[in-house]
Amino acid sequence: MDAEDRAGKLLEEIRDTQREHLAEYRRVTQRSLALQEQAVARQEQVSVIYKRIALLGGVLVALLLSLLLYLLVRWSDYLFR
Repeated sequence: MDAEDRAGKLLEEIRDTQREHLAEYRRVTQRSLALQEQAVARQEQVSVIYKRIALLGGVLVALLLSLLLYLLVRWSDYLFR
């Protein structure tokens, strides 16, 4: 009986340890998923900011090129004599 009791106790300890490991695995998995969701949200925010900056830069370049063209046409007589 003593061997059976020890075997039963050992099996209970193994079961309890496996439950603890499973609970820890679930906790780590949930944390990992939350971090991934945060990363995706930040990437979306950065993407929106990048698009705005690219649009603003494009408009600025277009305005500067228009100004350069205007100045070249306006002052071409004086510049290219």
